[in-house]
Amino acid sequence: MILKSNGKTIASDVEFAKTFFSQSRGLMFKKDISDNYALVFVFDKPKKASVHMFFVRFSIDVLFLDDDKRIIKAVNLKPWTGISSSKKKARYIIEMKKNNISEHGLVEGERLFFDVA
Repeated sequence: MILKSNGKTIASDVEFAKTFFSQSRGLMFKKDISDNYALVFVFDKPKKASVHMFFVRFSIDVLFLDDDKRIIKAVNLKPWTGISSSKKKARYIIEMKKNNISEHGLVEGERLFFDVA
């Protein structure tokens, strides 16, 4: 489960991508994801990271988080064409359904809470 600092649930169906293969695959080839789904990329240490939308069929919201799980970048990406990278080093990236950023009022600097499984 991913929570905002005020305790509001952002995603209750959370999957973690910790391996090179799972991170490379991401959401590619999925037909869709539920509103409460999030894929969390977990890196061993903070690094410059990027997300591409090749073979992703639907728009998504992406959050880049630092080592303290604070949002350092929030962006919406469109299918097949979107690419985004973080200027600052990210320790986590969260991919979720389009409009979650605006629906939950997620802003840069906000801290999220989740336990890495």
